Amino acid sequence: MLRQGWILRRRPESGTRFGNWKPGNWNSFRLDKGEITMAETKNTGTVKIPKAVKRLFEYFKKLGEEDTPFDPVFQRIQQEYSDLGPKEKEILFTELNNRLEIQKEDLIPLLKEMVETDEEGAPWALHLQRLRKRVQSPRLAIFQKVARNPGGIRFLLDFREDLMNSRRSGEADVTALDTDLAILLEMLFQEGFLYLEEITLDSPYRQIEIIKDRDMVHPMTSLEEMGQRLGRDRRCFALYHRLLPLEPIVFIEVALAQGLVRRISDIVEPKDDAGKRKNVDTAIFYSINNTQNGLAGLGLGKMLIVRVVDFLRGENERIKNFATLSPLPGFWDRYLRPILQGDDESFFLKQKDIPSYFSKKSRAKILEAGGFSKEDTERFCEALIKVLSGDQWTKDEKLVKHLQSPLIKIAYHYITQEKNLKGKPLNPVAGFHLGNGATVSEKYINFLANTSPKGLRESCGIMVNYIYTSNWLTQIRRSLRWVERFEIKSLFSR
Repeated sequence: MLRQGWILRRRPESGTRFGNWKPGNWNSFRLDKGEITMAETKNTGTVKIPKAVKRLFEYFKKLGEEDTPFDPVFQRIQQEYSDLGPKEKEILFTELNNRLEIQKEDLIPLLKEMVETDEEGAPWALHLQRLRKRVQSPRLAIFQKVARNPGGIRFLLDFREDLMNSRRSGEADVTALDTDLAILLEMLFQEGFLYLEEITLDSPYRQIEIIKDRDMVHPMTSLEEMGQRLGRDRRCFALYHRLLPLEPIVFIEVALAQGLVRRISDIVEPKDDAGKRKNVDTAIFYSINNTQNGLAGLGLGKMLIVRVVDFLRGENERIKNFATLSPLPGFWDRYLRPILQGDDESFFLKQKDIPSYFSKKSRAKILEAGGFSKEDTERFCEALIKVLSGDQWTKDEKLVKHLQSPLIKIAYHYITQEKNLKGKPLNPVAGFHLGNGATVSEKYINFLANTSPKGLRESCGIMVNYIYTSNWLTQIRRSLRWVERFEIKSLFSR
């Protein structure tokens, strides 16, 4: 390890661990926290580039050179990158995206030769080969070098997580940088690199604790609570990477039941008959968590579902139905409430449409519950906000009946009709399952299925059953033939 303040200036003697460094580079490159003596990067636009970002950019650039000693440079990248704040990271991502790229002048001569070459024969094939090599992203080549070294994959996962956070909050377009990372991670996290394990009560303490701490769908407060989710009819499966064997990449919690489960309390709360249910015919996926945010969007959740379905069917032939009991995050706080407040420009559903979902009698009841008179019809949306912003309405049986059907219809519209800029479902959970090939219908929208404070705050207590049909499994297995190459084994066999 390099200590703080160490400076590499003198060219090493032949055969040292620093490799074949170009003699001219040693006097111009320092691995300390001072300034780089090479030409500094020019500011782009009106953005002032911090010195720390300039140094890191040059370090990344150096990693792209064949004769760069990897260890000292990568150590500096790790140390100094961890010291950056969110804004500095955003600037670094922009610099890497825009400036660490193929130059047009490097391609023009080859493209001219290709235009003048006949498509038939060896010369054309040779030009294509040269072009493929020439257009490979220099960023991707650097990331590949990082991934081949100890600690490199973990660094790339954290790096992409920061990048995705930056893309959500920042304005810069760094799509090219994210694409390079995604391409590499997709190659690293597939086929023989992954294996499936079941987490049981006999699993090591550390593995159970990780699952408990990483469940963001239905958080747990104790290991005892986690223990209640492991047993004969409560199962948990996780995907692991062979180079990251100490923590799961993505895990799924499954309840085995007779028919669909429509309330989360029927799964996570202790039951006297837990582990004794006999006529099991349905597997309910009720919590899917990606523990590595840097792998978001790479389809690992889909891989996990396919493999778990296949395993459960092989274990118990009576299990023929597969569905989820999924939350509907954002339905209230990012969708229905903004619409009720008149902030509806981004949605198909408009404020003026809301009253039409309720009968005249229901509107009168809601106005009364919101503290208005029945004649204040123009204040209906305001009344509905007041009612749904608390939890007292769940204790009023008559009010619940007036709310149930309209909110189910609005939730179904939200799931099936509201899209993001990419044309995918606005709700991320719906986008995940529908994108995987699951189906949904209005009859599988479950009212007051999660009455916890979190459930009411996020979705007015609504949960959804997404149905995975047997036809879906057949189609997926045909498209993912490598699924049979996964392994399932106990943690003790490691």
